[in-house]
Amino acid sequence: MKSLIHKIQSHPKYARVFEWGKIISIAGSAQMLVQATGLITGILLIRLLPTKEYAYYTLANTMLGTMTVLADGGISSGVMAQGGKVWNDREKLGQVLNTGLELRKQFAVFSMLVALPILIYLLWHQGASLWVIGLVVVTIIPSFFAALSDSLLEIVPKLHQDIKSLQFNQAMVGVMRLIISTAAIFFFPFTFVALLGNGIPRIIGNIKLRKIANKFAFSNASPDLEYKRSILKNVKKILPGSIYYCISGQIQIWLISFFGSTESIAHIGALGRLTMVMTLFGVVFNTLFEPRFARLPNNTKLVKGRFLQLLGILILVSVLICGLVWLFPAQILYVLGKSYQGLNYEVLLITSGSCLALITGTVYRLNSSRGIIPNPYIFIPSIIITQAIVLSIIDLSIVTNVLWFSIIVSAAGLLIRVSHFYLEVGKVEKKITN
Repeated sequence: MKSLIHKIQSHPKYARVFEWGKIISIAGSAQMLVQATGLITGILLIRLLPTKEYAYYTLANTMLGTMTVLADGGISSGVMAQGGKVWNDREKLGQVLNTGLELRKQFAVFSMLVALPILIYLLWHQGASLWVIGLVVVTIIPSFFAALSDSLLEIVPKLHQDIKSLQFNQAMVGVMRLIISTAAIFFFPFTFVALLGNGIPRIIGNIKLRKIANKFAFSNASPDLEYKRSILKNVKKILPGSIYYCISGQIQIWLISFFGSTESIAHIGALGRLTMVMTLFGVVFNTLFEPRFARLPNNTKLVKGRFLQLLGILILVSVLICGLVWLFPAQILYVLGKSYQGLNYEVLLITSGSCLALITGTVYRLNSSRGIIPNPYIFIPSIIITQAIVLSIIDLSIVTNVLWFSIIVSAAGLLIRVSHFYLEVGKVEKKITN
């Protein structure tokens, strides 16, 4: 039997299948642990935090995402694109990485100046006291500074497919977050405590992540002006879309924050936790497939074929997930506790929207990794027109209407991005070749 298995594995037709199976099993099993700890942590936060405190936590997390996106502005996509060209040159890869980190620090100042005042206002609008607002603002900063570097540092091991080290580090951070957050919240059920429980493990994880990246990229390599120009070209194309995403990507929270109650914010935040399983698939795709997609040779037929395969896998996974939620909504909601029972229709809608967001986000990253970025002055107005039409015919005080709004807008964005890929992929490859 062993000899038969060895013959099958050594056969050229099946060797690549076994190789991919091994890689996916490593990444998938580690990510299952990462997402499991994240899901358990999220569920415990929902159950242990009072509804009002969890609403504040949802707002803070939403703004943390906004700050991170603004601080990136397309830098990570630029680093991935440039790193994919020099991934096997340690000196040049170090220059690309450090150039991106330097730019990210500069963008961080702008991000905080824009986002923190908005967070302060939203917390005040929902009835938070001044001392609560102050503690939330102070304790969100560690997570933000950790986010400044981790997404860039991860690019290096991703390009070299050092999946084991990367996944082990992520798993360690997840377990630490579970232990610290749960222990702290059990005794001190406050938003700022939950934020600290999230930020401290990420900082520790980043220290280890830097050591992993140093194996493949010189840590003391000087930022390069030419790489900076190339990355900023990418930023100029992506930044308008990033700014728009800060508004549109979290628009259901924004709308509920302005037009709904604190309870509605908590409901949306809690239901969003249940869709964390999508993050598992998103991370696996970003870790395994995006770097390989970026490294594909300039062959239009090959690139289109791989893109279609990945899109098909994402759609199939999304259909399966939505089907399970449709069949077992009550059982899924049970884990959230009594305060969130009866939201069967809402959980199906938010799952559908999350699946669309997963597909759209992955398509965006695949496109960006090949330098295929839609003109923001065409893309953004198209989505804004779609939003305006939908907003004119729905009542935003109803949670389900807000969820439908997100689904329709995500579907429109996905259609535009897929269409743009097939229209532009050949042109981009010809430019690179010439």
